Amino acid sequence: MKQIRTEDAVGHVLCHDITQIIKDKKKGVLFSKGHIVTEEDIPLLLSVGKEHLFVWEKQEGILHENEAAQILYEICAGAHMHGTEVKEGKIELVAEEEGVLKIRREGLLKVNSLGEMMIASRHGDFPVKKGDKIAGTRIIPLVIEKEKMDRAREAAGENPLFSILPYKEKKVGIVTTGSEVKKGLIQDTFTPVLREKLAEFPTEVIGQTLPGDDREQITRDILSFVENGADMVLISGGMSVDPDDRTPGAIKDTGARIVTYGAPVLPGAMLLLAYYEKEGKSIPFVGLPGCVMYAKRTVFDLVLPRLMAEDEILSSEIAAYGEGGLCLNCPVCTFPACGFGK
Repeated sequence: MKQIRTEDAVGHVLCHDITQIIKDKKKGVLFSKGHIVTEEDIPLLLSVGKEHLFVWEKQEGILHENEAAQILYEICAGAHMHGTEVKEGKIELVAEEEGVLKIRREGLLKVNSLGEMMIASRHGDFPVKKGDKIAGTRIIPLVIEKEKMDRAREAAGENPLFSILPYKEKKVGIVTTGSEVKKGLIQDTFTPVLREKLAEFPTEVIGQTLPGDDREQITRDILSFVENGADMVLISGGMSVDPDDRTPGAIKDTGARIVTYGAPVLPGAMLLLAYYEKEGKSIPFVGLPGCVMYAKRTVFDLVLPRLMAEDEILSSEIAAYGEGGLCLNCPVCTFPACGFGK
């Protein structure tokens, strides 16, 4: 840094905070470190007794924190998001559309492991709304070698670290199993819960069937929804390992590719997820355990946003739910702003 006359400081970058004190009214930062001095700033600087300033002296191969923050932003920003104006060396990423946030975690770790720079984000594979803050970027020192930022680009790879998969409009069929429901011995309290959760997304429920516990009929009902244009089929009830619970077998009989039967999540251990291939399209079949009917948050809340964004779920990702897969049933539920599923 170098010392210059305040009147000559226009366009230069401050290397220190400038404090303003007004008796009985104010004491605080007038201009922060990293601020680029403008013509309008000169009278204010002189008014607080700053006739000389310490400013950053531009050197070949050295970047100011604002320049470095722009590079980090370019590394991060993918589809459906924008950056805030750089402020004190920091740029934040903001969602422009509802959807599921995807993060290239390996690249993010590589950049953050370089040192002298940071990218902090919310958890990936979770929903974001328009206007939500996604991440923040900055370097740690005031200046940094250009070569280090070049290494950050290389570590991150060619594709952005963050992207948002928007939700797609989907037609949904509901197959409600159980002879007790079919015969009217008990009220169907499962379907209203499903409709309420689906209403949070761009969905249309195209029908509901009550096949009882007839395994072959359950299979026929699922495939019938597919033939009638369903983009997703939810099958509720009969998901345990009891001999008279036929739903898992009925889903397998459709010929769908089973991703998992079982998940390390409570509530929701008996989840079954499968994909049925038709004309190049993967249609999710979701066997839902009974807990979805009465528990406020379950495994269904973890997978539904991704299914709505057509983000294919792998068995390894289901297995990874084990850490964070225990819902604590808090008296006041703050999901997804909690540890469940993370």
